[in-house]
Amino acid sequence: MSKSKILLEKLTGLVAQGLVSYKDLNNEIINIIKSQRDEIILKMKISTKEETDVLKKRIEKLEYEINKLKKSKRTKKAKKS
Repeated sequence: MSKSKILLEKLTGLVAQGLVSYKDLNNEIINIIKSQRDEIILKMKISTKEETDVLKKRIEKLEYEINKLKKSKRTKKAKKS
């Protein structure tokens, strides 16, 4: 089965269940794309699953810290003015 058919089947399943809102659909598409990306990386044997998971966790931690710093920077600017 082609990848586009799998995507369409998942989307039609969501529509049939009545769970489709823009945000839900967006999140579902992102999750599908991420899982496809992970499968491609694993098939190419670029890294092991464990290495990929460790790198994902490190990236998530760094993104969290960046967002935290951005928020604190915004509040400092508001206090100065």
